[in-house]
Amino acid sequence: MTVQDTTATGVVLSETAASKVKALLDQEGRDDLRLRIAVQPGGCSGLRYQLFFDERFMDGDQTFDFDGVEVIVDRMSGPYLGGAVIDFVDSIEKQGFTIDNPNATGSCACGDSFS
Repeated sequence: MTVQDTTATGVVLSETAASKVKALLDQEGRDDLRLRIAVQPGGCSGLRYQLFFDERFMDGDQTFDFDGVEVIVDRMSGPYLGGAVIDFVDSIEKQGFTIDNPNATGSCACGDSFS
């Protein structure tokens, strides 16, 4: 995995993940969407990740650009996601986005939630 840009206060989108997001956005056929990464209460460990396309900007959003892919993190999720690396895995065992979060002190077996 190669990382294009990294900061301790923001998220990082790998080149592989950025390419996959671009492909998904091309399928949508809209140029007003960006990838929103959020943390919500729930899951086995207390918090769960949400990744979805969003056309809105909310007050306090942080925006990051990775090779033309715009990523948004809301004000409440930012502290939980600082330094997190989002990658995309496509193997025989697993396909999907992964999040390596240095702020997570524990996670469930499925990897969908953390504490």
